[in-house]
Amino acid sequence: MSVSPVSIRWLAVFSLAVALHGPASLRPQASGLGQVPAPLAIRITSPLGRTGTTGAIRIVAQVLGKKDVAIGTVRFYVDNALVGEDPSGPPFAVEWTDENPFEAREIRVDVADSDGNVARDNITLKPLEIVERTEISSVYVETSVQDKTGRFITGLDPSVFSLTEEGEGQKLDVVRAEQLPATYTLLIDSSQSMARRIDFVRDAATQLSSFLREKDRIVVAPFSRTLGAITGPTDDRATVADAIAKIEPKGGTAILDSLEDAAKMIASLEGRHAIILLTDGYDEHSTQAFDDALTAVQRTGAAVYVVGIGGVAGISLKGERFLRKLASDTGGRAFFPTRDIELQPIHELVANEVTLRYILTYVPKNQKVDGTWRKIAVAVSDPTLRVRARPGYFAPKPAPVRPSIEFTLKDLTRELVDVTIDDLEVVEDGVSQQLEAFQEAVTPVSIVFALDASGSMKKATDDVKAAAKTFVQNVRPEDALALILFANTSLFAHDMTTRRDWSVEAIDKYVANGGTALYDAAFDALTRLRGIEGRRVVVLMTDGRDENNPGTGPGSTHTYAQVLERLKSVDATVYAVGLGAKIDSKKLEELAAISGGEAYFPKDVASLSQDFNRILETLRRRYVISYTSSNSTRDGGWRKVEIRSKKEGVAVLSRGGYTAPDK
Repeated sequence: MSVSPVSIRWLAVFSLAVALHGPASLRPQASGLGQVPAPLAIRITSPLGRTGTTGAIRIVAQVLGKKDVAIGTVRFYVDNALVGEDPSGPPFAVEWTDENPFEAREIRVDVADSDGNVARDNITLKPLEIVERTEISSVYVETSVQDKTGRFITGLDPSVFSLTEEGEGQKLDVVRAEQLPATYTLLIDSSQSMARRIDFVRDAATQLSSFLREKDRIVVAPFSRTLGAITGPTDDRATVADAIAKIEPKGGTAILDSLEDAAKMIASLEGRHAIILLTDGYDEHSTQAFDDALTAVQRTGAAVYVVGIGGVAGISLKGERFLRKLASDTGGRAFFPTRDIELQPIHELVANEVTLRYILTYVPKNQKVDGTWRKIAVAVSDPTLRVRARPGYFAPKPAPVRPSIEFTLKDLTRELVDVTIDDLEVVEDGVSQQLEAFQEAVTPVSIVFALDASGSMKKATDDVKAAAKTFVQNVRPEDALALILFANTSLFAHDMTTRRDWSVEAIDKYVANGGTALYDAAFDALTRLRGIEGRRVVVLMTDGRDENNPGTGPGSTHTYAQVLERLKSVDATVYAVGLGAKIDSKKLEELAAISGGEAYFPKDVASLSQDFNRILETLRRRYVISYTSSNSTRDGGWRKVEIRSKKEGVAVLSRGGYTAPDK
C-alpha cells in the first residue's frame, strides 16, 4: 500500500547508519535480562535508532530485580555525561535533546539496588550521513491486493500486475509477495480540544501495539502546537503504553505543522513507514499549507492512516474532508470510530495492509532528474480485486550547483588589495547570492609557462633567459610547472613537475629562431590544463603577433577563435606578457580579461623580471569564494557572475562567471 521510492538514488538525501544492538528479540540481553534470572538487570527500550529530530527525546529504560530488594536511582548518560536521573519508579525515563544528529552519541544507563548489585546497558547512535546522488536507478513500489470482502490476497502470479507512470506503461523488473517489518509513528493529538476523549485516544493508540509483529517498531509522538517529547523507535509494548499514558491534553492544535515535523523525523529512518494520526481534525494554529505538509510526507514514502476521534457532536464535515484527503493522497485510509469495539478491526486492517505487500520495482522511462511529482497507478488483471498503492513519487532533485570562483582585487594603481567576506557582494545573472565560503587561494597551482622562442627574440635572448629562470625558480615549491617553447611550432620542453632544474636546463638550451606559433602555444597550454584538478594558470610571454617566419601568414594551425573556445571550457587564468611594439595587445588583453588574469606590457626587456614577479605575487594574493547557486538548473550554460567590492576604487579580476554542469 505504499509506493516507497526507497531505491531511488536521491540527489540530496539523508542516509542513516544506525548502530544498534538490534530488535529486542535479537539483542544480547543487558546484564542477563531475559536469560538466567539475574539479581538486577536494566535495558534501554527507547530510542533504538536515530530519527534525526533535534527536539526533546525520551530515553527509556526497564529494570528487573528481586521483589524484596529496593531499586536505587536510574542514571542516564550521553557520551559519559550525566543528562538526568529518575528515582520515581518504572518505567524509568528522562528527556534529552539530540542537538546534532550528525555526530555519534553513546547512551548509557546505570542502576544499583540495596543489595549492592549493579546493572548497566548502553547503545550507540551513529551519525546521520548526507549523501548526494544524481541518477534514478529504479523505483520501489509496494502494494496490497484485497477482494470484495476485504480479505488480503496473496500468491498472485507476477504477470497479473501492470503499472503506469504518468499514463505511460512501465516494464516491471521485480514482482514478489513479501511480509515486511514497519515503523509505526503514532502522531497523537494532545491538544486541549481532545480532553473529553483522551481516554478513548489512549485506548486507540495502545491497542495498536498489540498488533506489532516481529521487528516492527513504534514511535510515539504527541503533538499540540508542536511535537512533544518523542518516545521510540521501540519494540517494547510497556514503553509504548507508558508513553501514551503520560500524554496530557493541553494547548492549541497544529496538525499540518506537526505532520510536516513528523515527516522530517522519519525521513532519516530506514525501512517502511506508516503514520497513524489520531485527531479530531481541528487545526487552528498551523502555519504550513496543506500541500507543503503533504509533500513532506510523500517524500518519505509513508502512508497516513487517520483515526478521527470527535467529541460529543463528532468531527465536523470540514474536518472529515480534510482528514480523508490527507489519507487518500498519501495512500492511506481514514477511519472514524465512535466505540472501543470498532478499534480492533481498524488496527488489524492497518497492520495487515502495511505488512502484507507485493513488492514491485521498475526503471522509469523518464530519467529526468527534475524533482517533479510522478503519478503512478498499479493494476491487476482481475477487475474485482482492489489494489492499493501510493499515488506516486517525487523524482530526485538536481544536485545543487556550487561554483567556486577565484579572483584578485586591485586598486586604481593596479596594486593588490586585501579583502574580507564582508567587503564582497556576489551577483549571478542579476540575482544576489549568499556566500558560503571565502578563503585565500593557497592550494597548489598548476602552471604552464609558454615562452616565445621566435627569431625576433634573438637580440633579447640573454635577458629573456635570465628573467625566465628567475621566474621558474621563484615559483612556490608545491606548484607544478610545465614549459612550452614556441617558434614555428609549439613544443613542450617538459611536462608538469616540481623539479625546477628541469625548467632551468630547458631555458639554458633556449635558442631564438623561426616564426611565432602564438595561438598554438596558448591552445596547447589550455589543453594540458584541462584534465588537471585544482588551480590552473597559463603564463604566456611573447614579443610578436601570431605569424610565420617570413611574416606572410599565420604562425599557428589553431585560430584565435579556437583559443577563445578552449579557454571557455578550461577554468584557467591567463597572464599575458607582451614585449615590444609588434605585439597584438588587444588580443592579449582579451585573453587575460576573459580568464580573470592580467596583461602586462613591459617597456623594455629589462622590466621583464619585474612583471614576472608581479604575476607570482598576484598568484599568492588571490581569493576563492563559493556558494550554492540560486539557479539549480544543470544545463551546461554560462552563468555570468559579478563579484563586487564595497570598497571604493577597487576592481575585481575574475573569469566573470562559470559554466554550469550539464548533468
